[in-house]
Formats: sequence, C-alpha cells, structure tokens
Amino acid sequence: MFVRKIAAAVSLSVVSVGLMAVPAQAVQVAPRKFANCTEMNKVYAHGVGRPGAVDRTSGQRVANFKRDRALYDVNSGSDRDKDGIACEKL
Repeated sequence: MFVRKIAAAVSLSVVSVGLMAVPAQAVQVAPRKFANCTEMNKVYAHGVGRPGAVDRTSGQRVANFKRDRALYDVNSGSDRDKDGIACEKL
C-alpha cells in the first residue's frame, strides 16, 4: 500500500514538471489576415512588407512599413504593385 502511494506521488510530480517545462515561446500565433487595406492601415499605418522590400514609386518612397514576412505572406493579395509591401501608405 505504501509503495503504491509513493509511486502515485512520483508519477504525479513527473507529470506536473512536464507540464511546466513547455516554454512560452513554443506557442505560435498565426499572422492576422486583414480584409482590406483600410483595416490593415488601422493597425499598421504604413503597410506591411517583406524584410528588404523597397517601395516601387516615382515619388517619395515608403520606408517605415512593418517588416514581417509571415504577415506579408498572409496579406500579399493586397500588394497591388508587387513590390513586396502590402497597403503601403505615406
């Protein structure tokens, strides 16, 4: 009887330690898909682009957009001029 109580206590402590060992960084959140540029610009005023993307324009270039490849990939349909920046705005 005593051996069973010890075995149960040991297995319970192993399970609880195993649950605590999961790092917070392991939880991944899917990037947000915006319905349109108006919605994206409410959160990211100058758009979202791939790291290293350069605005393709004849005027002043947008340089202060959010750089995030996963977020851009989910919203790349909003990149009308195909320059690697979705919903860019000065």
